[in-house]
Amino acid sequence: MKVMRPTKRERQQAIRELIARHPVASQTELARLLAEHGMPATQATVSRDVSEMNLVRVARNGRHAWVSPDDIAVPPAAADDRLRRILADIPVTVGRSGLILVLVGTPGTASAIAQAIDESTLTEQEGTLAGDNTLLVLFADTRRLTRWRDRFRAIQALSSSGPSSTTSNRSR
Repeated sequence: MKVMRPTKRERQQAIRELIARHPVASQTELARLLAEHGMPATQATVSRDVSEMNLVRVARNGRHAWVSPDDIAVPPAAADDRLRRILADIPVTVGRSGLILVLVGTPGTASAIAQAIDESTLTEQEGTLAGDNTLLVLFADTRRLTRWRDRFRAIQALSSSGPSSTTSNRSR
């Protein structure tokens, strides 16, 4: 008896259904659930699917889980207002080290910037870590980092044409 392999479309539809019903926290867990539903897939295949489907991780039932962007309510336009106001008042430079963006503001401002980022429509990051004037924004891959950085720069540019829109050359 020949085992029928699901098409990519069928597998991705199954992924959509699984993440809608279960708080799936990792690609390994997603691969296990697919296998339990008769659709074995390697972690590499699941990784490609997650990327192609633009799945994002959000807090769900007390842990982080994958969700489809289609299942996330569109945040109000005001969601970035606090971040814009902060960036209008605080000059922030952006540097990069691997899959980490290093944001540097003035002394004592990193926590406020991190909180504003966490409450904004910027969702590609895995997490933020704030010190006194330095904030680390962590990413799973270069594509997400680049998209996030571009969106951050756009928000920064909208905040003011003054010193807060300065971006270091290290971030390029």
